[in-house]
Amino acid sequence: MRARDSARLSAIRLLLAAMKQKEVDERVSLGDADVLGIVEKMIKQRRESIAQFEKAGREDLAQVERFEIGVLRGYLPQQMTEEEVGQAIAAAVAESGATGLKDMGRVMALLKARLAGRADMGKVSAQVRAKLGS
Repeated sequence: MRARDSARLSAIRLLLAAMKQKEVDERVSLGDADVLGIVEKMIKQRRESIAQFEKAGREDLAQVERFEIGVLRGYLPQQMTEEEVGQAIAAAVAESGATGLKDMGRVMALLKARLAGRADMGKVSAQVRAKLGS
């Protein structure tokens, strides 16, 4: 607020409002995992909005959404590298004893708990599918 960065302040206020809304709706106090889930959901919503804005030729609105994603990413833990994600996938496949695509759910359940907020689960899912499919 003191820096007069209204765009950043707006993004932070949206995050705080989403957190407060979840607390009120579910009558619970949010933990770290809940907050990470909210931030990830908001980033996903912004990505979808960017795709729609670009499709409609509204680059100005898409740019605003990209900025908000940047602000929201600041509240996520440091992202894992591709190599670290690959190692986590290999460990989860070995631990679950997965042999094919039919076992993907078990592997993803393990990975979701371990990688929450630290990796894009859509990309992780694609990597697991490729690993189990081969």
